Amino acid sequence: MNSISKVSTKGQVVIPAAFRKKYHLKPGAQVQIFEYGNMICIAPVEEDPVEKAYGLLPRKPSLTEELLTMRDKDFVDG
Repeated sequence: MNSISKVSTKGQVVIPAAFRKKYHLKPGAQVQIFEYGNMICIAPVEEDPVEKAYGLLPRKPSLTEELLTMRDKDFVDG
């Protein structure tokens, strides 16, 4: 999806309806504005980012299990 908006004299930019719908941006919703390289990025602010991120990463492979296995191997070899 791609769109062009103009910056108003007050520095305001309209987020096109398709993006507002896709990202569930209602009036009063907060967005975060940040730089990424030479780009200005806008991201929705999640009400509970921890809950939103829960389950995002796969359970396997487990880094903890791998590190414990490596440590056990070092004790046997050392």
